[in-house]
Order: sequence, then C-alpha cells, then structure tokens
Amino acid sequence: MAGFLKVLRLLGEEGRVRILRLLEQEELSVAELQEILGMGQSRISMQLSQLKVAGLAGVRRVGQKSLYRMTTPPGTEAVLTETLRRSAAEIAAAREDDEALRLILMKRKDKLRSYFDELAGRFGRNYIPGRSWEGLAEMLLRLLPPLVIADLGAGEGTLTLLLAQRAQRVIAVDNSEKMVEYGAGVALSHGVKNVEYRLGDLEELPLAAEEADLALLHQSLHHSLHPDRTLEEASRILKPGGRIVVMDLLKHGLEEARELYADVWLGFSQVELLGLLRKARFQQIEIAVVHREAEAPHFETLLAMAEKPL
Repeated sequence: MAGFLKVLRLLGEEGRVRILRLLEQEELSVAELQEILGMGQSRISMQLSQLKVAGLAGVRRVGQKSLYRMTTPPGTEAVLTETLRRSAAEIAAAREDDEALRLILMKRKDKLRSYFDELAGRFGRNYIPGRSWEGLAEMLLRLLPPLVIADLGAGEGTLTLLLAQRAQRVIAVDNSEKMVEYGAGVALSHGVKNVEYRLGDLEELPLAAEEADLALLHQSLHHSLHPDRTLEEASRILKPGGRIVVMDLLKHGLEEARELYADVWLGFSQVELLGLLRKARFQQIEIAVVHREAEAPHFETLLAMAEKPL
C-alpha cells in the first residue's frame, strides 16, 4: 500500500504527469524532454529519478543516450490510466506537449532521411552492412512469381529492378525524395514499366489495404523508429495469405553504426524478430541466419519469412 500511496503523491504534481503523458507515447531522452517541456535539465532529471524509484519509468541505453519510457507497477493500472486520460483536458500545456512531441519525432525521421538523401546513387560504391549477395540469393530463390511486391525501404532500387524481372508489379517505397527520384529515373532509363516508386514512411505506407502479395523489408527494418508499427503496416497492405520477407542484421554491438549508417536499431535477435512478427499477427514464421561476413565486425544476416492469415 505504501508503494501505491507514493504513486498517488507523484501523480499530484503537474510536471511529472506531463512527463508521464509523453513517456506513455514514446521513448524520449532528457534532451528531448527539455525541448518539449521547456524545463531545465536538473528538474527533469530529478523528476525522472523519482518516477524510476516509484516504478513509473524505465530506461534503455542506446549508444551514448538514455531513453526513458513509462512503466506500470502492479496495482496502479487503473489510477494511471484515469490520471493520464483526464490530464489531457485539465493540463493547459498538454496539447502543446503533444505537438512538440510530434515535431521531435519528425526531427528523428528527418535525420534518417537526410542520411539517405546523401547516399542516393552511391549505394553500389559504399559499404553497407548486411548487403550480401549470398543472403540476397537465398531470399530470391524462395519467391513465387508472378506477384505484386511491395519493396519497403527500397533505397535507390537495385533490388527493386531485380524483382521486376519476374514480378507482376513492384511498388518501391522510400522516405527519401532523392532516393525515389533516383530509383524512378533508373527504372525509366532501363525501360522497366512494372515498377512504381512511391514516397512514404514505413510506418504509414502509401499503399491501399490488401494491395500486395509480398511485402519485402531488405535491410530497412533497423532504420525504422518503431519496427512493430512497420510490420503492422506491412500486414495491412498484404492480401490474406500474402507473405512478408524480412532480411536484416542479426543483433550486434557496433554502436558506431548509429552514426555511420543512420541505424536506429543494432539489428535484431531471432527471438526479438519472432516476437515482432507475432505481434503483427503473422503466422508460419521461419527465421534463420543466412550469412556471416568474413571481416570484422562480422555482421550476420537474418532472413525471416511469414504469412498473413487468410
């Protein structure tokens, strides 16, 4: 009961409730909370410390940063839910907090987009971890043409053009305008007519529901801010019985990849990827490590395949 009373006391202060409202929606750093709330670092750090002690906040290390998220101690679910629900109407700054959070998330995506804008047209001449022909061949051998394929995070479209040779149609999606322009130009110059490039975000795909037979994420999921939402979107655009193919890096410890390659996630373990696919309601899931690079840091490539229920 003492723990419950402590939670109630903490929820009586507006600043802490504002922080919890944000952490319920998104993992955030202290610097991002400062930018959203307009509070000093020491005040935010103190409040986060109080929330952590009470079990209301958790922290995850990402490189040099600490990302905080809301957690729910047993027995406090109802009071937390009701407090955060009512606070949206009673706290004058709540709407501004939500808008500032949206801008912070846009900044994160803009940072990724600018990285890939600079790489447009240079992928073939730059080293990118996980782009192995052995893994690619393993994936292509399992495809069943003719299909309508959604190439999600297509980049400049090297794989898109390979798929177009056998596919009924390929819809290539990327959030970099320059990548889309470059890839569409290459397809046009080669007379490839069954490829369509669309500018869009992996978490809000510019495809209609059930538009594709196959959703492909080739070394793009670790660039997604929210891999779970990306896979849920992939499920939405697939026809019943459609398949998803995810080729990505096995979880590794090279922190420099966040700056070198704009990686948001340092790959995924097989268990993590299995959980993400199950959360997105895929079935018949198969996951395997299909390649290990010979040179340090010895990146390994995961291949996962699954089906959307009929």
